[in-house]
Amino acid sequence: MSQVNNTTRTIEKIFRRVKGLRDQMQPGEEPLLAVPAIWDSGQEQHSTPCEVIVTNQRLLGYYSVHFPRKRLFLEELSLAALTTVSLRHKTYEPLFRELLVSEGRRKVYIRAPRRYIEALFAALRSATEQFIPAAQAMFEDKPEENRTGPSPAPVYGRQDIRTSFDRSPLAITLLFVGGIVLEILGFALWGATQSAQAGIPLFVAGLVAVLTATFIKRQRR
Repeated sequence: MSQVNNTTRTIEKIFRRVKGLRDQMQPGEEPLLAVPAIWDSGQEQHSTPCEVIVTNQRLLGYYSVHFPRKRLFLEELSLAALTTVSLRHKTYEPLFRELLVSEGRRKVYIRAPRRYIEALFAALRSATEQFIPAAQAMFEDKPEENRTGPSPAPVYGRQDIRTSFDRSPLAITLLFVGGIVLEILGFALWGATQSAQAGIPLFVAGLVAVLTATFIKRQRR
């Protein structure tokens, strides 16, 4: 009885926090977990900050806002159709972890702080158990590319992905912020000395850094 009450309170808490979510639920569907994260399915031109919600039927990327204009974002994956759920840790990303969720050929990348990704990973694994016999549950600590053949159940795994520092999000952020700082210093030096020769080189260097960071970030998508 206590467990039922706790589940009910959790469901209502999610409905209160995530506005409009109740209207998106299917018959018999209940939210189990909702966390703020970045959703990237490749269907939008950019990644989308939203609520990532695990229900007893689907994985949702969702937000609904009414100001300054009404906007609704909703993308979904069916838990019954999931094939791979991989928790990925990339080098030079100390704060964020990434969850790769596959539904056949469709892939969604979810990025969030470690505790949120761990919670999503556990919630998905628990929720998908209702669609398969317990004996079929699979867990593999192998890279995705080494898995072949159809799987009767989602394959859950963890991956450590090594990337070069120069193309890591940390390096891009440092380059972008450093470029902005150089631009500001260039303007300040120009104004203080009344000499374009003193300020323009710093400004140009900052502009190049910002443009380079933007270009690398777009290449990574």
